[in-house]
Amino acid sequence: MGYCRRMPRPPHPTRIKSTARRLATAGFDDAVVDAVLDDALAHGARVCAIAGLQGSGKSTLAAQLVRHAEARGLRAAALSIDDVYLGRRERLRLARDVHPLLATRGPPGTHDIGLACEVLDAVRAGRATRLPRFDKLTDRRLPPPRWPTVGPLDLLVFEGWCLQVPAQAEAALRRPVNALERDEDPDGTWRRHCNRALAHDYPALWTRLDRLAWLHPPGFDCVPGWRWQQERAARAARPSRTGMDRAQVERFVRLFERVSRQAIRSLPGIAALTLRLDRDRAVRRIVRAGPATSA
Repeated sequence: MGYCRRMPRPPHPTRIKSTARRLATAGFDDAVVDAVLDDALAHGARVCAIAGLQGSGKSTLAAQLVRHAEARGLRAAALSIDDVYLGRRERLRLARDVHPLLATRGPPGTHDIGLACEVLDAVRAGRATRLPRFDKLTDRRLPPPRWPTVGPLDLLVFEGWCLQVPAQAEAALRRPVNALERDEDPDGTWRRHCNRALAHDYPALWTRLDRLAWLHPPGFDCVPGWRWQQERAARAARPSRTGMDRAQVERFVRLFERVSRQAIRSLPGIAALTLRLDRDRAVRRIVRAGPATSA
């Protein structure tokens, strides 16, 4: 069965370090960054969205876009959908009232969509605004006085793992996609709650995204390894940081598998630009909402 797939063998540690270091230091090729930026500016985008699964490099690309925009004399900043997570207290309430899996931040239904819309509305209206910041170590959003004030901005780069992913049909929710869903969500309450959020709450946010670039992986099987590389790199950068071991990373990734697979299926037909990645997360091709071009 599909949910019995084993996690791929991890890459050799040297490759983990070199791949993570390359993406963290060099990032994406300048030609790729400029292609995304040129597309956004050519279409008058005030909010340029970057969608990508865990470990795909979306935060790296967002930071590069800001730097390239600033080099052109534009006022730019980046915001992650992670920064509008619901805090631990709110998620524990959802875990109690709806399903225990909602205690984990990240899946649809665990973001403050109203706050995200307020921030993007201010940016699109050309007003100065504060950008929320979420502290993952304390598992809470920082108080507003500690949010950076920006703007008016010429460009906000908004990145997130599930941006513009459509909800699934009800029939698609019946069968679990992995062992976690089978064992911890046997009646489908959690996945139906997440799917309803995608269908009814998140579209208000999607309408505020002017242009979307999607980092398309070769397949979902890359994602656990990418996320493990990300964890290793974060731990190397901050040895005192408490992180996840490989088994914990595997379980964590499985919480996102259903919507991630929906993203892989659907976003190439939705995004303005699809950046096709290889297993080392290098962009091999850029597919526009028209003819494909090489990068």
